[in-house]
Amino acid sequence: MPRSSNASPSNLGAKPDRGDLRYLGRLLGDVIRETDGIAVFERIEAIRQASVAVHRTPGAQAEATLAQALDQLDLGDSLRFIRGFLLFSLLANLAEDRGSALDARADATLAGAVAELAAAGIDTAAVTALLDRALIAPVLTAHPTEVRRKSMIDREAAIEALLMARAVPAADASEVEAQLLREISILWQTQPLRAVRPVVTDEIDNALSYFVRSFIPELPRLHARWERLLGAPLPPFLRPGSWIGGDRDGNPNVNAATLEAALAKQAVVALGHYLDELNALGAELSLSATLAPASPALRALADASGDAAPSRADEPYRRALTGIYARTAATYAALAGKPPTRVAAVPGAPYARADELLADLRIVADSLGAPGSVLRAGRLENLCAAVACFGFHLATLDLRQNADVHARVVAELLRHAGVEADYEALDEDARIALLARELGHTRLLLSPYLSYSDETLGEVAILRAAAAAHARFGPHVIRAYIVSKTTGVANLLEVYLLLKEVGLFVPGEQPVCPIMAVPLFETIADLVAAPQVMADFLDRPRVRALVATRGYQEVMIGYSDSNKDGGYLTSNWSLHEGALALVEVFGARGVRLQLFHGRGGAVGRGGGSAFEAIRAQPAGSVGGRIRITEQGEVIASKYGSPAVAARGLEAMTAATLLASLAPPELPPAEFARFRDAMAGISADACRHYRDLVYETPGFNTFFRAATPITEIAGLKIGSRPASRTQSDRIEDLRAIPWVFSWAQARIMLPGWYGTGQAFADFADRGLLAEMVAAWPFLATTLSNLEMVLAKSDIGVAARYATLVPDAALRDRIFCRIRSGWETTRDQLLLLTGQTELLANQPATARSVKLRMPYIDPLNELQIELIRRRRGGDEDPRIAEGIHLTINGIAAGLRNSG
Repeated sequence: MPRSSNASPSNLGAKPDRGDLRYLGRLLGDVIRETDGIAVFERIEAIRQASVAVHRTPGAQAEATLAQALDQLDLGDSLRFIRGFLLFSLLANLAEDRGSALDARADATLAGAVAELAAAGIDTAAVTALLDRALIAPVLTAHPTEVRRKSMIDREAAIEALLMARAVPAADASEVEAQLLREISILWQTQPLRAVRPVVTDEIDNALSYFVRSFIPELPRLHARWERLLGAPLPPFLRPGSWIGGDRDGNPNVNAATLEAALAKQAVVALGHYLDELNALGAELSLSATLAPASPALRALADASGDAAPSRADEPYRRALTGIYARTAATYAALAGKPPTRVAAVPGAPYARADELLADLRIVADSLGAPGSVLRAGRLENLCAAVACFGFHLATLDLRQNADVHARVVAELLRHAGVEADYEALDEDARIALLARELGHTRLLLSPYLSYSDETLGEVAILRAAAAAHARFGPHVIRAYIVSKTTGVANLLEVYLLLKEVGLFVPGEQPVCPIMAVPLFETIADLVAAPQVMADFLDRPRVRALVATRGYQEVMIGYSDSNKDGGYLTSNWSLHEGALALVEVFGARGVRLQLFHGRGGAVGRGGGSAFEAIRAQPAGSVGGRIRITEQGEVIASKYGSPAVAARGLEAMTAATLLASLAPPELPPAEFARFRDAMAGISADACRHYRDLVYETPGFNTFFRAATPITEIAGLKIGSRPASRTQSDRIEDLRAIPWVFSWAQARIMLPGWYGTGQAFADFADRGLLAEMVAAWPFLATTLSNLEMVLAKSDIGVAARYATLVPDAALRDRIFCRIRSGWETTRDQLLLLTGQTELLANQPATARSVKLRMPYIDPLNELQIELIRRRRGGDEDPRIAEGIHLTINGIAAGLRNSG
């Protein structure tokens, strides 16, 4: 953090961020000097220089110098040092993201995708036809891997905006620098750790900040640009969603009240934006009826507005907008439960649906001119696009619950109604038959005169809240009910039975239900069973009739648990094969498949380039419709900056087009050969992985001692508990802390173990070379694997292993981990023809090289602090230091959770 920084460029190699990073590093140094004094700055700077030296000229002397500098820190200095390196990583992320926003890949844009498709003989008419029925939905979830407080994220957003302002030629450089110094000073003096664990409403507010910052302003602009590119009107096919407030799987803090709070807060954001834009339009559109003729529909809208002000008698557009504003304000009050900040000038009746507001706005737009004309372009067309996309509900909210809960609730309802004394004792076929009978008639099971368990009452309450939301917001507000731990058809029929209890499922030969039961297949066994489960489900006549009214059936596939279950390569392969098998099942029945990908940030949880991941999906599995979860720290990384968000959303759209319309890259015979080979490699990788993780005595003990899993559990980063049960078995641990803790220890085992051994065991090296050269699936898999290996460090990992008290256990297991890592690295280099990791990705290599000197010292301090804490030292500063290092390492690694 000196005035003359030698910082390296960004992750994506975009040249503009080099100066940004040096500049921000200098300002951070200035702030530390000014706030804490020159002595503190010099101690931090000495460690920085020593750590950089270790990476530039590694050797015993450089390592000794760094170790000595760290040893000389007392606890107070350690905390300041950790915060300094944490903040540098955060500022590096900002510079990196700014560089990435300025350095978009040509093929990761809609124009690039259209050009690539045109070269393959696919015209824009085919693109437009696909987008007419498309759905592309990033879905925000509250999965706890974001360790930063919202206060920190807000300051980072302010710094990012100032960096953008600094790049404007006419900017006052001294004024911008003064504001940057102020923001960095606030950041330096803000406690990075939460004092209390966030509640669900905090998570709702955090998510909504990204809508305000990025989705609301950028989606309409993208939409308008895409319409100009294709020369045709497009429906709002890119629709963000959310789980926050409706995902109660393993989270007892989510209930009917949080669902209602989420929807009310979402309405405030959406309608608040519309009111602001309507107010601005009213100020702009001062057109006189004598100078700009208005359409009959516009005049009628103006006359019905109730605006009788003499000053606006000759201004029909303003009068019309006065009425629209009044009705929107009344809608705000009805849905948010409070009046808007800026009251309406005239009374108005609430809109029943967002379509009514959109119809009025289009009357104004059509009166101003044809689409694209100068008067309607810009703010008005963007507002129309926003209303079409976000409605009054802002984001479609999913419900999610575990199938075991549904079974218990259904069992209690059936028992109290005298239908079945012990539903849970029935086998699958008997359950299906019983549920089918109940879904065939209108009789309800729930009685107001009987007593039920708290669990049953809670589940019914949230479904009643969902039914009320449909009545208030319309059918788009809640579309999907995710069923975790789906193993059979009964799990899905149970959801429809519960929805029937609140009037959302209407029985009949042509049943109707606006909420779709969506199976979630998470483990390897679940993914293997998924095609048969869906075949059995779709073969039920009433189910087929229900699906026909909707036009598609969604299936969710989980990346996290399949990885924890079978390892990196087998998880990826099982997802690939499961998707292909589902395509066949759905195609044979003439039903459109919509896949929902449960990806996380870390490679072990499906992380990596979304563009490459979508493009590498099996043929026929996208078809213009895809939903993808966005979790934890990835949300801030992808949507914290409007420019980065716009680039990412466009890349997601381009990839969906290419995955849906581009011809297959492999001939069928070659694809069949590759699949046969990968099936064997995957089985071998799974065997190696499970042998270590689940079949090696003492492995769980090693894992809990050699990683900060216990300390991570104490972080106040989410409203959900770390484990599904009180058990300490790996099987019962949530996949998020499992991956996060391995990343902190720089082992990153879930992202690579078993893969290298399986490739080494495969005898046909020529075939393997063909697969690497020609198969997008394998190329993407290896690219993500390489990034994990580059961010891991087996030397640092060895020092974490010293935390294991049993030396024999430590040596036995870590020896296998070290050998597996070296084998995986060597195999990857052989397969990619490189002499070192990331040789073919110089920009990513520079980013990793930049970050490591700021991460490694945090690892060293974390190890020492954990050792002291576990040794009985109860100084609260030690726990604070551990949690700060977790924060700093996560910020430096970025996609670690």
